[in-house]
Amino acid sequence: MLNIADTLHRWCGEARPFALATVVDVTGSAPLPVGTSVAVDESGNAVGSISGGCVEGAVYDLCRQVLSDRGAPRRALFGYSDDDAFAVGLTCGGELDVLVQRIDPALQPHLAAALTDVVQGRPTAVAQMVAGPRDLIGSTLTVLSGDSVTHGALDGGPADKLVAEEARSLLRAGRTTRATVGGNGDGCPEPMTVLVHVHASRPRMLIFGAVDFAAALSQAGAFLGYRVTVCDARPVFATSARFPHADEVVVDWPHRYLERTEVDARTAVCVLTHDAKFDIPLLRLALDLPVGYVGALGSRRTHRERLRLLREADVAGDRLTRLRSPIGLDLGARTPEETAVSITAEIIAHTHRGTGLPLSRATGPIHRPLPH
Repeated sequence: MLNIADTLHRWCGEARPFALATVVDVTGSAPLPVGTSVAVDESGNAVGSISGGCVEGAVYDLCRQVLSDRGAPRRALFGYSDDDAFAVGLTCGGELDVLVQRIDPALQPHLAAALTDVVQGRPTAVAQMVAGPRDLIGSTLTVLSGDSVTHGALDGGPADKLVAEEARSLLRAGRTTRATVGGNGDGCPEPMTVLVHVHASRPRMLIFGAVDFAAALSQAGAFLGYRVTVCDARPVFATSARFPHADEVVVDWPHRYLERTEVDARTAVCVLTHDAKFDIPLLRLALDLPVGYVGALGSRRTHRERLRLLREADVAGDRLTRLRSPIGLDLGARTPEETAVSITAEIIAHTHRGTGLPLSRATGPIHRPLPH
């Protein structure tokens, strides 16, 4: 639902009832991920998309029915039709499990409060019950970054505690996904499945080395939604004018900056300095931090020498295997812009466990399940 948070927030502010259709499970190849929503108000206005177009009409009709019936939430499964490729279905071959429910903002003020948190940019996790006790289907509660439940409730007891723990964990990971809780002697006798919608702070891309490649990479990183920092010890090169797409430009020795800045499992560290006096202390630290990606620019000869120096600096072999060097995928890139595409393509593939192969030469689903 967070893909249309701005519109839903406005509709809640206007006390406008609407039907919310949310993808709660995906099987096989599907164009949009779990958590994507469409909403339709009582005037027939629609916002959002859940399939890139192929089942939108059927979902719209189902939303209108749920709005008029004022009944319990409904589930619908959409998949590929072998008999008629033009029938309602996913021509990409996947299946979508969709939950449709009626939302009356006057009766669910906690949802409006959650959407306020999202549109104001606060890290927020919204847990939506999708399977379990019938009277709780569609119920929501919200967890604000690191805090206890701030809005809404499921049962006012064990279920809220269990779901809040899952939501906090997924918020730290910055990932929207399903989670099953209960049924394990944990005070909640019946298993429940919740879909946790996560609005996290932007992941960080730390680019070390104020070079032409960094200018192109900072633009590509910003396009992908990263909060980009460019760091270099040379003030004549590390200027905002040279890196207009970076969120910040820092003049400092790279390893000193990395020691004091905040990183997490979504952080990408890209070392473009190509200078051992900067690279070695920086990589020695980066490879010991819980970041998602560490890559370094250079030729294969530079890479071999870099590994030798890192071993001399007592960096263990299991740490060295984390280093992506030479950085990027083999795209035949030559220009800074092409190299930036190569680097970001590798970051995407690493994040989502992709192979980096052409899809025409690979088998299996195009859209893989997100890593746990």
